[in-house]
Amino acid sequence: MRHGYRGRKLGRTASHKRALLVNMATSLFEHKRLVTTVAKAKELRPFAEHLITRARNAYNAEKAGTITGTDVHSRRMVGRFIRNKAVLQELFDTIAPLVAERNGGYTRITKLGLRRGDNAPEAMIELVDWSNPQDGRVGSKPAKTAKAAKASKAAKATKTAKAKAPKAAPAAEVAEAPAAEAVTDVAEATSEVVETVDVAAATPAEESAREEGSTETSTEESEESKS
Repeated sequence: MRHGYRGRKLGRTASHKRALLVNMATSLFEHKRLVTTVAKAKELRPFAEHLITRARNAYNAEKAGTITGTDVHSRRMVGRFIRNKAVLQELFDTIAPLVAERNGGYTRITKLGLRRGDNAPEAMIELVDWSNPQDGRVGSKPAKTAKAAKASKAAKATKTAKAKAPKAAPAAEVAEAPAAEAVTDVAEATSEVVETVDVAAATPAEESAREEGSTETSTEESEESKS
């Protein structure tokens, strides 16, 4: 019987469990949010909050002036677990100032229901002072809210629509110009065809009558000139 043993085994050895908590704490400090099982989230919470408390105490000591420069000892103690230097800097330079006035309770656990597949109860553990996770990059600013992200997407869509609108007009003009030229060419061709048809439709009798009429008019003009 396990009398006097605190915590959960999580189906792992002591070294494997410690490595698991280290990796989960690193991901939590980097992304500010982590989705896992309820048992793992409850085991991660005291481990991560202990590291945050060390960073918070170091920040308050540096701010009060009790330590000259940076608290190198605290950074080394936390660096035993958080081996990623960028995440370690994020913890001491960004997260610690935000929780400087908070006495514990830096994380929040929210149950998400049962996981699809193995039916395990899921939960989300997140930092209280960071309502939204970042996009994976280490920075000093929290991520945009959902409304701000939607507004920025809508603004980008309108800008792209306005940028594409003037480009469509020249294309339409170019398309209309060849069409107009084609119409004029067709009209000229039809007029030429009509003229040729009229010339071809004249019979030999009509041509002789036209010649006789022209000779009569010429004789009349000559008689008038003699008189």
